[in-house]
Amino acid sequence: MADHQKIHPAPVQPEHDLESQQKPSAPLVPEGSSKSDTTHPIEPFPPHQRTIPVHYSKPPKRRSCCAQLLCWLLFLIIVLIICVGILAAIVYFGFDPKIPKYSVDGLTITRFGLDNDTSLYAQFNVNITARNPNSKIGIYYENGSKLSVSYMGTNLCEGSLPKFYQGHKNTTVLDVALTGQTRDAGGLMNSLLAQQQTGSVPLVLRVRVPVKIKLGNLKLPKWKPVVRCKLDVNSLSTDNVIRIRDSSCSFKFKL
Repeated sequence: MADHQKIHPAPVQPEHDLESQQKPSAPLVPEGSSKSDTTHPIEPFPPHQRTIPVHYSKPPKRRSCCAQLLCWLLFLIIVLIICVGILAAIVYFGFDPKIPKYSVDGLTITRFGLDNDTSLYAQFNVNITARNPNSKIGIYYENGSKLSVSYMGTNLCEGSLPKFYQGHKNTTVLDVALTGQTRDAGGLMNSLLAQQQTGSVPLVLRVRVPVKIKLGNLKLPKWKPVVRCKLDVNSLSTDNVIRIRDSSCSFKFKL
């Protein structure tokens, strides 16, 4: 016969011991805080967030219309200079250009004196020699030329050159008639008479003539050279032969 197990009743604890076991030792939620639906505690203050400064970039500057126009003008000027330089190099090395030469070889006075109204009338014939030393360049002398003879800045008479073509290595002699009238020229005539007593009268012959240069078969646009000749003659009398004591001419090209 099996032995019967003995059941010993658990000792009875006092009421104050049961209450101490049921009460937690520390509160689950701190005082002053609230509970969320998910039973996670909510912090009483939001977490500290670092503020990052925002830098706004400046919008790109737009070039003004004047600056763009200036850039285009500068570009066009540079291109034009390059083209002119290339053309000048081709002309220089391909055609070996030389400046034409001019000289005044004779001067004849057919009329030179005062009228009753103190106006000075003058008629000159000037012999001009034009030389083209170029072997590959021709010169077209166009209409619209102007010649003048002056004394101390005052024009005495004027004329013009005929229209003609001067070929390679060519020398052309021109006889040009000039006429003029200067009003109230009493003082000018007295100055000329006093200058004649010295045997040296300074005159200036100025020539402006439009020309076209021919390079092979290519004819360039019209140019306007200026020829300036300084003359020193012994007299301006119509009774004597005028002798040119000294003569020198300069040549300049103008567009």
